[in-house]
Amino acid sequence: MVLLLRNPIYTQPIIINMRKITQDAIRAFEQHKKFKRGNTEVKVSKSTLFAELRLHGNTIAKSGIFEGLMISTAGWNTVTTKERLNGFDEVNIHQKDFTWYLNGHEWNGAWVAVGTWNLLDKFPNKTYNYSMHYLN
Repeated sequence: MVLLLRNPIYTQPIIINMRKITQDAIRAFEQHKKFKRGNTEVKVSKSTLFAELRLHGNTIAKSGIFEGLMISTAGWNTVTTKERLNGFDEVNIHQKDFTWYLNGHEWNGAWVAVGTWNLLDKFPNKTYNYSMHYLN
């Protein structure tokens, strides 16, 4: 997958070649399916209502019924962390002078909700009761 972005500082487009491991991990995360390859893993709850994207054992993204998509650097502001998180459509992280920017705003890597992504949008054919337990 090739992602074409406009750099806010320059007018030239930036082409980002997303690594295959990132594509596969993000796809598994969004579908709430288990995944493990190298240093990247997607863990899914038994009910499949919650998922975590992990890098070197550290949770860098999580999703669930109430939180939607939440991301963090888990304290590791590395090129690999940035590349994995940029795999999400709602995420655009870039760095300038050692400062990270998330979707155009300075970001310290702490947990933050991004986009409007939530499980009810991703799995519309499932039926949930008021406490959000899967019924079917």
